[in-house]
Amino acid sequence: QVHLVESGGGLVQAGGSLRLSCAASGRTFTYYAMGWFRQAPGKEREFVAAISWSGGNTYYADSVKGRFTISRGFAENTVYLQMNSLKPEDTAVYYCAADRDSNPVAVPTIRREYDYWGQGTQVTVSS
Repeated sequence: QVHLVESGGGLVQAGGSLRLSCAASGRTFTYYAMGWFRQAPGKEREFVAAISWSGGNTYYADSVKGRFTISRGFAENTVYLQMNSLKPEDTAVYYCAADRDSNPVAVPTIRREYDYWGQGTQVTVSS
């Protein structure tokens, strides 16, 4: 069992930056691919970014490519999402997720591929 806790959300003006963190506890998450998803009010939860358990591969949704960066700190058991040049349309609850069945280079983008989820952190971008 892996327990995930997100932090770092908040209110920011358009063009600003935030850094989200996802701390994992329980079983080591070293061999888990990790992902970030988001859900805006009235919309489906959508993929944002993923990183392989090796840390060598990353993948981003087109809407955030070039603005967001996913990374992982193995010693800290933490995954990060650096969000720059934020836009009002980035407003959502952001969720961290872990995939226990991935290979070293996989970057899963589908919700059902993930086995564990955090409770989410709110990100609000004002115009």
